[in-house]
Amino acid sequence: MIEKKPETRYEKPTQEGYLNRRKFFKLLGGGLAVIFVSDELISFAADTSAILIPDDQIGAWVHIGDDGFVTAFTGKTEVGQNIRTSLSQVVAEELLIPISSVKMVMADTDLVPYDFGTVGSRSTPQMGSQLRRASAAAKAELIKMAAKTWKISEEALIAEGGFIIDPATKNKLSYQQLTGGKQLVIPISESTKISSLSQRKLTGTSVPKVNIKSFLTGEHKYVSDMKLGGMVYGKILRPAAYKSDLIDIDTSAAKAIPGVTVVQDGNFVGLTADDPWTAAKAVKVIHANWKTPAQKSRADLFEHLKSSGEQGRGSAKQGDINRGLSEGDHQHRASYQIEYIAHVPLEPRAAIASWDKGRLTVYTGTQKPFGVRDTLAEMFNIPKDKVRVIVPDTGSAYGGKHSAEAAEEAAKLSKAVGKPVKLVWTREEEFAWAYFRPAGLIEINSGVKKDGTITAWDFHNYNSGAGAIATPYSVANQQSLFHSADTPLKQGSYRGLASTANVFARESHMADLAHMINMDQLEFRLKNLAEPRFNAVLEAAAKSFGWRTRKKLPGRGFGIATGFDKGGYVATCAEVEVINNQVKILQINEAFECGAIINPAHLHHQIIGAIVQGLGGALFEAVDFAGGKILNPSISAYRVPRFSDMPEIEIIMVDRKDLPSAGAGEAPIIGVAPAIRNAILDASGVGLNNLPLIPAGLIA
Repeated sequence: MIEKKPETRYEKPTQEGYLNRRKFFKLLGGGLAVIFVSDELISFAADTSAILIPDDQIGAWVHIGDDGFVTAFTGKTEVGQNIRTSLSQVVAEELLIPISSVKMVMADTDLVPYDFGTVGSRSTPQMGSQLRRASAAAKAELIKMAAKTWKISEEALIAEGGFIIDPATKNKLSYQQLTGGKQLVIPISESTKISSLSQRKLTGTSVPKVNIKSFLTGEHKYVSDMKLGGMVYGKILRPAAYKSDLIDIDTSAAKAIPGVTVVQDGNFVGLTADDPWTAAKAVKVIHANWKTPAQKSRADLFEHLKSSGEQGRGSAKQGDINRGLSEGDHQHRASYQIEYIAHVPLEPRAAIASWDKGRLTVYTGTQKPFGVRDTLAEMFNIPKDKVRVIVPDTGSAYGGKHSAEAAEEAAKLSKAVGKPVKLVWTREEEFAWAYFRPAGLIEINSGVKKDGTITAWDFHNYNSGAGAIATPYSVANQQSLFHSADTPLKQGSYRGLASTANVFARESHMADLAHMINMDQLEFRLKNLAEPRFNAVLEAAAKSFGWRTRKKLPGRGFGIATGFDKGGYVATCAEVEVINNQVKILQINEAFECGAIINPAHLHHQIIGAIVQGLGGALFEAVDFAGGKILNPSISAYRVPRFSDMPEIEIIMVDRKDLPSAGAGEAPIIGVAPAIRNAILDASGVGLNNLPLIPAGLIA
């Protein structure tokens, strides 16, 4: 037997990074660079051309090279939402150039500005706005440069097709001619003037995916496809269960396999081999004994969440709940249970790590490249600028790739063996060792009058989160509180996150109230909503679905739900058929509004994707666990939507050109589950309060 080794500790130095002119053009070469920073930073600078800008205070930058091409830099990652194309549209639109002239550099911590992460549907409203302003400022500077060259007024000039033009004389200078041989850095801020809605030519058009050819031909390399010279393949020995400690271990059989190197550091046990098959074979012959503490199981989950829940926090209490309950003609108390679910990304976690003279480079699929960089720097106690994280366009995440597990494991193995190491999680590892969408228990107590007035609303969420927790409905006496609780499983972000649970419970409860007073589900919502944008999506979905005119056949039911999340308003209508307690989803119509639409085709794809993913969480998906182990860690055991589950789907995109663009990656998912649940209620009279609704395909 080999004794367990203590974990290695290192001394941690500190370093702060700044972006200045020399550093910038060392990265980019000559030309014109426009950097988006805060108003405060500019206001305190005596000379903005020589400003020292902290790395973490830069939002985005645009560089017009002396070759005439425009490169935009952002810390956002492309994980299938096609933000690479929509951000390129914004840059091309403001600079009045073909989109083919724009190159988007994303998620390389050596090249792009600091970014918290691709989370919360913030890429379009936040990064789109910053890149638009940076591009607009670049255009203004080019006009200024041309005006100075020709010694005329800036107002006399226009930008078009990569040129600054004097309409009176027909003289023109290309962006390349204006920037050639120069090294100019211009900080700009939120106050920079941008084009008006009427001037925009690309917004609202379905520009094709900019790098679609590389995906169609297989030229694009995901991390799991990549190879480095001298690279070996890593594999990790997973514990028997969560929270396990290693007692003793025998690695002799693995070490006897040619080319295998075993690495042990405390509870961490991994190995490398010359190919992935040998690595997988070697890890299976390691014999280890683990000590595992007693842990909660799925059977105990909701009781545990309630009993461990802390004091609630959330919206301020309005009115008197008890008085509101007494004023109602009907009272309704119900609880709703939300199971943990897995992300099931198309591409499981993967990383390639390589050390060179004390500097670490990692290729990995993550939504937080700078977060991974910082985690690795802290883990090895090296300066942040000694770690480079590069994120190739990644095969989906759905909020599930905020963390750095594969990168940490690959980096630790690479440091130990002195070679680049590639580590790709299996599907089973992704199910068992990634984090999950939080489970939750939600309790609602309400009162309603016969005329449809809601008199009381008392809402408590245990564990799943506070997103979209406040009711959008007009209620004089209300409170909505989130109670954090002890979670048996590792949990984290997910598409729609807590909003999915809170909207499900709220919209299910609203349907129950409408059912109690014999009022139409749609009309009950419209009566109690004051925000016109809610009414607009409800009416759009209802019209498309034929809510007021559609004939209801025997055994069928209609359901509707609405919600708001991260700037997006959604309304979903569903038709289901219930025969012998077996449920079939027949139709889903969804209206979505997220301000001005930048790319209709890609927005349509996002909505469709959210609906399909939402079907899984609504109908089947649930993580089964006991004793610190996941019991269904495979596609065969964990039910996801199949082609045979797909209903007819119709999308209605409400384009509000008068409003700023919001993100669209999350809100379209939140109406799916409650709309289906309410359709089942309408068809059968049975109100299902737990997600998933029909794990076995039956109401019972």
